[in-house]
Amino acid sequence: MKITMLGTGNAAVTECYNSCFLLSEDNNHLLVDGGGGSNIFNQLRKVNTDWKDIHHIIVTHKHMDHFIGVLWLVRMICQHINRNEYEGNVNIYSHQEVISLIKEFMEKFLEKKDLDLLDDRVFLNTVKNNEKVNILGNELLFFDICSKKAIQYGFQMTYDNNKKLTCCGDEPYNDNNELYVKDSDWLIHEAFCLKSEEKLFKPYEKNHSTVVDACSIATKLNIKNLILYHTEDKNIKNRKELYLNEGKKYYFGELYVPDDLEVIFI
Repeated sequence: MKITMLGTGNAAVTECYNSCFLLSEDNNHLLVDGGGGSNIFNQLRKVNTDWKDIHHIIVTHKHMDHFIGVLWLVRMICQHINRNEYEGNVNIYSHQEVISLIKEFMEKFLEKKDLDLLDDRVFLNTVKNNEKVNILGNELLFFDICSKKAIQYGFQMTYDNNKKLTCCGDEPYNDNNELYVKDSDWLIHEAFCLKSEEKLFKPYEKNHSTVVDACSIATKLNIKNLILYHTEDKNIKNRKELYLNEGKKYYFGELYVPDDLEVIFI
């Protein structure tokens, strides 16, 4: 199993792509979010992944920097199904708010022949809090992250003989989610900026975390491997070094600060 970080930045970045990633095993892929636009296709091309090989997509929430790229994929998948250039079906998983928005987009912006693919080749799967779904042969448990801004679901994936990968979305860990997060082998957690730059970037006003916050949580919850993403991009050239240096003072497991297109084997 590997994670390909297609994008690592927050909503306002220009020096990297918005946060989204692939979970892949062999040539089977699960896309988590799509970033903020059609550049999702370019990111996939750069990592030698054909978007036509993606048949499972999770959308964590409706914010544009996670959602719009998925709409582009839906559009292109429908068009290419009707050209007999996309094999199989696509399954999209999210909570009711996002699923309703995707359906509304299809109804308002796609041609009738594309809309007719809904529930035939394009499946919009509504998941509920604490619901388990099997995707690519692995069990995923969805959970409400208790967002203060928009309904957002994270997930815990069980894979490879009971290993646990948990994604907390793009907001700070909430104590209500301890059951899903504690003792995870891998945790993907947002880190908007360095603690030392808190006054400059004001993460708490945006309901985000600092590197120190994320690393302290990972230590408290006995996380073996921590991946930080959804960052600002003013420090992009030195981001990895700066975040690792600050984070390793508070977290003593394996800490990852990936760049766009970086691959992590889990």
